[in-house]
Amino acid sequence: MLYLTGIIITFFLVVILASKKNKSEADKILALWLFFTGFHLFLYYLHYKKDFTSFPFLLGFELPMPLLQGPFLYLYTSGLTNQNQHRKYNWLHFLPFVIAVLVLMPFFTLSFQEKLKVFENDGKGYENLILILYISILLSGIVYALLSLQKLSKHRKNISNQFSFNEKINLRWLQYLILGSSIIWLVVIFYEDEYIFSVVVFYLMFIGYFGIKQVGIFTNQTITENLILNVSSNENVEIENTSEKIKYEKSSLSSEELLSIHQKLTQIMEAEKLYKNPDLTLTELSQKLNVHPNILSQVINSVEGKNFYDYINLQRVEEFKKRILLPENQKFTLLSIAFECGFNSKTAFNRNFKKATGLSPSEYLK
Repeated sequence: MLYLTGIIITFFLVVILASKKNKSEADKILALWLFFTGFHLFLYYLHYKKDFTSFPFLLGFELPMPLLQGPFLYLYTSGLTNQNQHRKYNWLHFLPFVIAVLVLMPFFTLSFQEKLKVFENDGKGYENLILILYISILLSGIVYALLSLQKLSKHRKNISNQFSFNEKINLRWLQYLILGSSIIWLVVIFYEDEYIFSVVVFYLMFIGYFGIKQVGIFTNQTITENLILNVSSNENVEIENTSEKIKYEKSSLSSEELLSIHQKLTQIMEAEKLYKNPDLTLTELSQKLNVHPNILSQVINSVEGKNFYDYINLQRVEEFKKRILLPENQKFTLLSIAFECGFNSKTAFNRNFKKATGLSPSEYLK
C-alpha cells in the first residue's frame, strides 16, 4: 500500500507539472525527475511483489536507475537558481547512467528465466559489476548533493547582494529537498531496499505536500520569484538603462570615489527613505544613484561592511526605533509600525531587529 501510494502520488505530481502553463526550466526538470523516480519505484514494487512475470522485459532495469537521482537534483537546483549557463552540456551528467546501461546490456539480453535465476542467486556471476555499480551510485549521490548545496549557497549570497527581502526567495524548499535526498543516500548505505524505498515514498509525499504549498513550483510564479529567477549567478550582472547613462562601469574604484558614492547613498536614503519600499532591490537603488549595481554593491560592502540585504534592513530597524518613540504611534502595534518601515513579515522584522540590537522588539522596548 505504501509503495502504491508513492507511485500514484508521483505520477499525479508529474501530471500537475506537465499541465502547468508557462512552465519554467526547473518545472520541466522536476517533472522528468519525478517521472523517472516514479518509474523506479514501480520497478521496485514489481520486484517486491515478485510480479515481474507481468513485465519480464523490465527485470534488471532498476539497477542503474539511482544514477539519475544526483544529476536531476543538481540540474533542478541549477534551474531553480538560474545557474544553468551550460545547458547544451546537461546531457553529460547522465553519461554514467548510459554507460551503466551499456555495461549491463549483456544481462538485459538474457532470457527472462536466466535473468530471474541471477536475481534469485543474489547476482551470481555479476558480483564485481554489481559492486562497481553500487560504489558509483554512492559516489554520484554524495557528489551531486554537495554540488547542489554549493549552488544553493551561491544563490543565497546573490540574494543578499541584490535584494532587501528574502522570505519568498530564499528557496528553503530547495534546502529541504537536498537534505531529504542526502538522508536517502545515508539510508542506502546502512539499510536494505525495503527501508530505502519506504523513505523514498515519504520523500515523494514531502515533495507533494510542500511543493504544492510552495508558490512557483506547482503553481505560477509570483512577480517576486520571477525577479530572483532572472538574477544571474554571475557577480557581474548586466543592467540595461535606456533613460540614464551609467557613470561607473568598472569594479575598481578609488577611495575618494567610494566615499563620494556612499555620501550620495546616505543622502538619498535619509531624504527619500527608500528602505520603506519592502520590495527594494539593488538595481532600483543603483538607478536612483545613476551607478552600476556592481559599483553600488562594492560601495556598501566596502564602506558599510555589509551586504545589501543587511544594509537596507538596518535602515529599517533604525527607522522603527525612531518611530516607536513618537507619542502618536503608541496606539499602533509593533508589527504595523514595522510594516511602515519597510518590513514585509513578522519573521523578517524580528530576525533583523535582533540581529541589529541583540534584543527582540519587546525586550528593546522594556
